[in-house]
Amino acid sequence: MRGNTTLPKKRLASLDAFRGFTIAAMIIVNTPGSWQHIYAPFRHAEWNGLTPTDLIFPFFLFIVGVSITFAFSKKKETVSHTVLIKQIIKRAIMLFLIGIGLNVIGSGFSELRLPGVLQRIAVVFLICSMLFLSVKKKTLVYIGLFILAFYWFIMKYIPVPGYGAGVLEPGKNLANYIDSMVIPFKMFQGTWDPEGLLSTIPAIATTITGIMTGFIIQAKQSHQYKLQRIFGIGTILLILGILVNYSFPINKNLWSSSYVLVTSGLANIALGTIYYLMDVKDHMKWGKAGVIFGTNAITAYIIHYLLMIPLTQIKFGGFNIQQHFMQNSLELGIEPETASLCWAISYVILCFIPIVELYKKKIFLKV
Repeated sequence: MRGNTTLPKKRLASLDAFRGFTIAAMIIVNTPGSWQHIYAPFRHAEWNGLTPTDLIFPFFLFIVGVSITFAFSKKKETVSHTVLIKQIIKRAIMLFLIGIGLNVIGSGFSELRLPGVLQRIAVVFLICSMLFLSVKKKTLVYIGLFILAFYWFIMKYIPVPGYGAGVLEPGKNLANYIDSMVIPFKMFQGTWDPEGLLSTIPAIATTITGIMTGFIIQAKQSHQYKLQRIFGIGTILLILGILVNYSFPINKNLWSSSYVLVTSGLANIALGTIYYLMDVKDHMKWGKAGVIFGTNAITAYIIHYLLMIPLTQIKFGGFNIQQHFMQNSLELGIEPETASLCWAISYVILCFIPIVELYKKKIFLKV
């Protein structure tokens, strides 16, 4: 990782805030005080369906797409494509290796898992950045639509040995079958992984929707025009996703085509709302914490992994700090789910402290 002491002059406050709030939400759902006591909105849907927690990962990939547009729109006109491609490949490799490293820290080499959140981000960033440099805007739209249609077709009509075609149940569908055939080492669900190989393909479409929104925000048009387009497209994607759901259910584990459409629609609406408040109306104070988190998002993500070591592995009195917190909370009469959420929020605050210090010193760590 490398550090900068300045941010780019023209930086979209709403995008930083959206990224920061998304990272904070990701940390909250990753670090409950007890996995047995979690309020329903902070759990993933067991299979089909959608909870607020299921929005976090696609929101982040959508943000990656918007960021690609801002990062490379001018560079691809002034910097050699060879130089940009080298930078893209280097960053993707670094993200992938950091993801592997965090998996090892969390589980050890004996439980090595190649798929993961940062690994999927790395792969999608690499592919979408290459596409951004290579094809026209309209072609990107066609690629995104083709991916969604192609994924729907193969998941519905290519038979899985022992189960046939069109089966979308856990462990019995095409994406899970391919995971079991090609992914080495450990998989999160034993024989398949929610960040598996085939389900990464539609995640590319999620990031393409972010790229297209980036184009809208960059356009030399009025704020009213941009907001109408962002909210309009967001609504259309949401409606299309609800319709596609009847054929290919909304499902995070499979990253189904309907899931891409619905979450991309909601991401547009969310970013459009923050853009209106911060970049149009200049109401900056309420989103300041998000901006701080968002400018060092990967650092915050890494810190939240590393902080687990002293809080969950170092014991005194027979319990670690997290267990002491939960035990003391329950003795005070606090509901288990509330105590679990309070721990998660406290965890975010702990992660926020070093990020604030980096922000104050104008240190922005980049991969």
